[in-house]
Amino acid sequence: MPDYKIAPSILSADFARLGEEVDNVLKSGADIVHFDVMDNHYVPNLTIGPLICDALRKHGVSAEIDVHLMVKPVDGIVPDFAKAGASYITFHPEASEHVDRTLQLIKAEGCKSGLVFNPATPLDYLNYVIDKVDMVLLMSVNPGFGGQSFIPSALDKLREARKIIDASGRDIRLEIDGGVKVNNIRDIAEAGADTFVAGSAIFGAAQDSDPNDYDSVVQAMRDELAKV
Repeated sequence: MPDYKIAPSILSADFARLGEEVDNVLKSGADIVHFDVMDNHYVPNLTIGPLICDALRKHGVSAEIDVHLMVKPVDGIVPDFAKAGASYITFHPEASEHVDRTLQLIKAEGCKSGLVFNPATPLDYLNYVIDKVDMVLLMSVNPGFGGQSFIPSALDKLREARKIIDASGRDIRLEIDGGVKVNNIRDIAEAGADTFVAGSAIFGAAQDSDPNDYDSVVQAMRDELAKV
């Protein structure tokens, strides 16, 4: 079975007690902390910056932190997130004037690098820079807000991306972000994803019951992935 990883998006967490939220979701079996960084310019929303990443590291979070930059321009903020403790830094090619250079910058700062593809963005960039990519992130919603519904055409795009990655022979993670839930995570995995960003599906479900208990929803996702 592939090395599946669940990456809760803290965009849906309770920011008044963020350190506790992240501790609890990791204790429940999640693998990666996903950061949605929005600048109210490239996307119509404003979220978090490097200080939050640094604060979680100082709080004691040792899990990988996956920073998804929805900002333009990109290059100026990459070193700040690297210094703050990011593990992965991914960005949208439309937001960089020089995609190859930005990927090199991320690597030079000691982080794993990745490209993010919006629902209508073709995967063509991978033809030229796949040797510099550690993660491919496909958006299954349009970026900017949490809680949106999964766009079904993302499954076909996942299959296409999986073929490209497998043909490269490289160790590249294939991540999906947007509308991932217990009832569709199996289909998403069967289409080729191995890393699953889930925000409201995890944090929202827990807040409806016990605000400190994410075990049931994370386990339900694991159970579905075990059926692939």
